[in-house]
Amino acid sequence: MEKLADRAAKTALFDQFARIGKALGSAVRLELLDLLAQGERTVEDLAGAASLPLSTASAHLQTLKRARLVSTRRSGTRIYYSLAGDDVARLYVRLRAVAQSHLPDIEAARRAHLGLTGAEPDAAVEEIGRDELLRRVRDEQVMVLDVRPAPEYAHGHIPAAVSIPMEELSDRLAELPAGRTIVAYCRGRYCVFAYDAVRLLRARGYPAARLADGMLEWRLAGLPVDTSAA
Repeated sequence: MEKLADRAAKTALFDQFARIGKALGSAVRLELLDLLAQGERTVEDLAGAASLPLSTASAHLQTLKRARLVSTRRSGTRIYYSLAGDDVARLYVRLRAVAQSHLPDIEAARRAHLGLTGAEPDAAVEEIGRDELLRRVRDEQVMVLDVRPAPEYAHGHIPAAVSIPMEELSDRLAELPAGRTIVAYCRGRYCVFAYDAVRLLRARGYPAARLADGMLEWRLAGLPVDTSAA
């Protein structure tokens, strides 16, 4: 039988582990991590992107900061938040993968979020993998289209990608090349912007596909990231 002191020390250790679990135990905080995986943001930017009151966003960010999952820097009167490290991004990606593997309700929620209705398969929005994208870019077969908000593009994007945020795409179709397949990507595997972009492009007669995942997975794979202006 464990000694009382040994048991207390073990409980104290597991309490420390639990700090991370508690910080992750919120849909709002997971969405904030998802946004921060694209690059550092102010609390005002994050509140707007997540449709949160400023005070609510700030409170959730403080919870993440106490768990050392995010860090901050000050510039003048503004405070910028960022992920504390790539290990936090990998933890977030792994959490999603475990949920997808073990929770039966995830698939219905995923399909609803991505606009996959009824029996429509994922393949209805054609996807290509990272290796295939790199091959087609080398062979000049595709145009790579980043449909994330412009500030996220500025924090880092796939080299040679063109920035047209999803909300502007329908008004900027004239900027797209004729006769070349357009490969759209956004934040990550569960980001809806790329799905919506491919649907819109195909409806307007453009050959289009989406990257199977997104910028988060691209970064974690150690692939080149460009930070030059659009």
